[in-house]
Amino acid sequence: MKRFLVIAAGLCLVAAPVLAFHDGGVAHCNGCHTMHNSQDGALVDPASPNGNPWLLVKGDPSSVCIDCHDHLDRPFPIGGDPLAPPPLKGAGNFIYLIEDNLNDGHGGGDSLNGDWANPIPGDAAGHNLVSVANGLAADATLTSAPGGTFPASIMGCTSCHDPHGTTDFRFLYGAGRLVQGTYTFTNPAPEAAGLAIFFGAESPGSHSAYESGMSAWCGNCHGDFHQNNTKLIHKSGVPMNATVATTYGLYNGSDQILTGNPALSYIPEVAFEDPAMTTSSTAGPTATSQVSCMSCHRAHASSAPDAGRWEFSVSFLEEDGHESGSYKIPNPYSVYQRSLCNKCHKKDEFDELRDGTP
Repeated sequence: MKRFLVIAAGLCLVAAPVLAFHDGGVAHCNGCHTMHNSQDGALVDPASPNGNPWLLVKGDPSSVCIDCHDHLDRPFPIGGDPLAPPPLKGAGNFIYLIEDNLNDGHGGGDSLNGDWANPIPGDAAGHNLVSVANGLAADATLTSAPGGTFPASIMGCTSCHDPHGTTDFRFLYGAGRLVQGTYTFTNPAPEAAGLAIFFGAESPGSHSAYESGMSAWCGNCHGDFHQNNTKLIHKSGVPMNATVATTYGLYNGSDQILTGNPALSYIPEVAFEDPAMTTSSTAGPTATSQVSCMSCHRAHASSAPDAGRWEFSVSFLEEDGHESGSYKIPNPYSVYQRSLCNKCHKKDEFDELRDGTP
């Protein structure tokens, strides 16, 4: 089940071998701004006849970003159909925000009087961008970031990324930066590397490389949501320990729990942080590698509630998308695969081995 989003992709042509539009910093100003809200006497953005406080060529910051970053021939970071999303990269895709139901748990897709009995709308797929031009609105449920105070009403691409450029990964804001004139970050940007924005998809040997600081950076908006383990919640931003690292390295799916090759055990569906990580690393973690927010969540959105890298509420990954009719997140292992929590914890070691296909 889905609704469709129509993207009006603007021109943002880049000729090889010139680098991306931002070119590592500030782009040419009139790519995003207009001094008089017009071009050759016509409104630049008919939806904003009076312009806006930032003199943007679209009505809001995220709409400007999407106008260039969502070409139909290289769709990122949204796309046009939540059942046929763009190639998957580390951050995920915002297209899932327009789904009408993500609930693949028991009873998630049961129909009641023609409607979903227990729907989880796309609002829960990830960070809700405010982009009027693309039909994206603020989170209808949460008014601020869980664990923090960042207001959902102004959430957008420029809540995390500085469009004028930084020296940090993906132009992320760092400590001391005032974001959207409202919110000041206290923790530095993470150390990381990523795939080229417009080309390729992630795989075990080609993926985002999280080196350090990701959880602390997420904490700029979400507080110590997972770092204070006295709250009896999953830890993050701390070393995995030898037991978990060994489990990750040997685990090769619910049907091959102890037969994996640690040197080839990395899967982007369960990422971890390590200073030695590169975009082509294939080895599993060491005892000092860290679990982070990115181990379980996508930074943008996914076809699972809470921006999950996998669907947390199903017994077998093959069940994903069955109840809700939403996009089926690819399974890195076999049809016997239980939750990817087991990649670190192997609680499926003594479970019955059976086909989980619905």
